[in-house]
Amino acid sequence: MNNTRTFPIAARLHWLEVLTLLSATLTALSALGIVGGHLFFKPLTMLIAIVFVAVRARSSGGVTRADLLLEAALVFSLAGDVFLMLPGDYFIPGLASFLVAHLFYLVLLRQGQRWFPSRRGLVAVFGTGALIYAWVWPGLGDSVLKAAVATYVCVIALMASQAVGRATVLGTPAARSVALGTCVFMLSDTLIAINKFVSPIALAPLWILATYYAAQMLIVHHVRASDPGP
Repeated sequence: MNNTRTFPIAARLHWLEVLTLLSATLTALSALGIVGGHLFFKPLTMLIAIVFVAVRARSSGGVTRADLLLEAALVFSLAGDVFLMLPGDYFIPGLASFLVAHLFYLVLLRQGQRWFPSRRGLVAVFGTGALIYAWVWPGLGDSVLKAAVATYVCVIALMASQAVGRATVLGTPAARSVALGTCVFMLSDTLIAINKFVSPIALAPLWILATYYAAQMLIVHHVRASDPGP
């Protein structure tokens, strides 16, 4: 069987990706109270994405280091999703889980590239991150939370900067889509921070989840097509 025809990574979606999007939609609707099952659909979405990456790897000639790094990033994203949806205050464990996920994404995007090949991209992304942090700073409260959020902002900014630099070097639509995904990830986290620490946002779960799942899908769908090597 022709693997390219079965998994046209940079073109149409695989049926597992379609299922991921369906589960993501149900997650957003359940977060708004339109449908039930939020505790089921939210972890299910990342679980399907994890299965998709494994199936794609096996159908494309074997599991690479990039596949393993991507799977690890999705597993820790799943852990972060679970922590943030549990009753009680699990914000710090959720933040830590996503921080580790971004570290795996960072190493993944480093494959075949030097560190931060676009200095302009690095400055632009970190400047944006600094402005966001300054915006939410007054609402962060204690020093532990301030340090945790500052560390998280630095890590996700490093990840997005690496993706932007990688897209600059490769110049492919797939690499640019991955870079866009990392920036949308920053947008999703910004919405969380504003809603939690600055001022409530109308329909916040919808915008947060829509941008979060869009970011994950852009990265997952395009990163293997733009991967320069194992």
